[in-house]
Amino acid sequence: MSHQFGPICQLGYVVRDIEAAMDHWAKELGIGPWFYNAHYEFNSFSYRGDRFDDLDISVAMTNSGEMQIELIQQRCSTPSMYLDFLDNGCEGLQHLAFWPADYDAAYEMALKAGYAIGQEGELPRGKFVYFESSGHSGTVFEFNEIAPMRKAIIDRIRAAADEWDGGEHIISA
Repeated sequence: MSHQFGPICQLGYVVRDIEAAMDHWAKELGIGPWFYNAHYEFNSFSYRGDRFDDLDISVAMTNSGEMQIELIQQRCSTPSMYLDFLDNGCEGLQHLAFWPADYDAAYEMALKAGYAIGQEGELPRGKFVYFESSGHSGTVFEFNEIAPMRKAIIDRIRAAADEWDGGEHIISA
């Protein structure tokens, strides 16, 4: 467990084809079902301090035990860390996520430790921020505010994964 921000709660993968990725994880690895949102809703989004209102991403989430797995496909050319990752020829694990009990305190601690904000925003279910470090290339981590709506979604995804029988592997969220 991280002594600074708590345990890693989620692995975030940026992919070029989210449907193929869900199929692979479910059929090849036996991990699912995937809660799929073809057009994730943002209340606000900023990348490197500039606000953008047109980010269009698809997101799918499931669990493997305690670990939540997130797949993200960007469907637009809006600047983002997801697009940076793909433009650098990468696909796969892009970030680790922590769900700190005190989001604001963890946010301030990360800033004081020298981490830079790459992107941040708010969803209907709470705030999020992606930090990066110049000290180690590829170190991107996300904080999610665990508001009641987000906690209910996390619990629902975890319960579905625990009970999944390997059948239908995509659930529209």
